[in-house]
Amino acid sequence: MSPIEEQIAKETLERYSGSDAKEFQSNLILTNFPRYVQYFAESRNVPIKEGSVFKVAHCKEEDVSILDFKIGSPAAALTVDTCSFLSFKSAIFLGMCGGLRRRYQIGDYLVPVASIRAEGTSDYYFPIEVPALANFLMQKAVTDVLEEEKTPYHIGITYTTNMRFWEFNVPFAERLKATRAQGIEMECATLFTGSYKRKFTLGALLLISDLPLEKAKTKKDAAMVFDKFTKDHVEKGIKILKVSRKMQEKKIKGAYHRNVDSPSSEED
Repeated sequence: MSPIEEQIAKETLERYSGSDAKEFQSNLILTNFPRYVQYFAESRNVPIKEGSVFKVAHCKEEDVSILDFKIGSPAAALTVDTCSFLSFKSAIFLGMCGGLRRRYQIGDYLVPVASIRAEGTSDYYFPIEVPALANFLMQKAVTDVLEEEKTPYHIGITYTTNMRFWEFNVPFAERLKATRAQGIEMECATLFTGSYKRKFTLGALLLISDLPLEKAKTKKDAAMVFDKFTKDHVEKGIKILKVSRKMQEKKIKGAYHRNVDSPSSEED
């Protein structure tokens, strides 16, 4: 990675986030939702900054930043590509997904171990035969936190698509069922392949926001999910980052050791 590439990446992040690169803390929450940034900022009494695309907030006391990159795989790729030039020690994606099992309930957590690359964007990182896997250390931190708090959760794979309004598309739904994926969303495959390519320590904790094979999500349903689950999801994300840092300090394998002055890194 050349110095000019690093410069442009940082300038792009600053332009899109409205925040100086030096303001970002060592641990990062990625999300799709401005409500999550709003909760984080209000609960930590820190300001929100917004650029042409992203909305961010930084908490020095907890050494955590949060970034809302909106929706979809191209935005996810842009986020990983630019953030990988900063010296983040760990990152967690707090997203939502549609649950694809009848026993799932809205508000359950899904811990994705891998994602089906059906979104297209990940093809720019690796050939299609390369799997999209979440970072093991981060997912271990996720399950450790959930088990410590005695929070029920599901483990599985997600189907990452670039088509949002698919609920009434019968051929698509049949193809989705054939994959036996546990959830459907629009970012994880891109985030996982991009972070693997860029050596960026990233995991994910997904909230099941709807059961799309049974019923399409309405405006009222979406509002209920945000009102009821935002606080718990964000607080779990912050705790996961803290646990992952302790795991890295103990030299548990799985994290990339990033040089502050360079995006090059090594993995345990």
